[in-house]
Amino acid sequence: MRAAKKWSQEEFAHVSGLHRTYIGQIERGEKNISFANLLKISGVLGVTMSELLSGLEDSAWPESERAGRSADAKTAESKHSMFEVHRLSSA
Repeated sequence: MRAAKKWSQEEFAHVSGLHRTYIGQIERGEKNISFANLLKISGVLGVTMSELLSGLEDSAWPESERAGRSADAKTAESKHSMFEVHRLSSA
């Protein structure tokens, strides 16, 4: 979104009140970001937090890890479904 607005990392850092190197580290996925800084960034970009984070779950994981994550999610969902069936049949 920063690049789409044609802002350099330095310009964006200045406007957001964050350090230029921190912006680069966030963009490269090298640093975790606090909720407060997410709010700053979404405000500067003029988007909601939801818009800022949309698609993050799918795009944040390397392709090699997505399959495993997806399998884990399916396993958890299956266990939850089995629990619900057991709970309902015991009632």
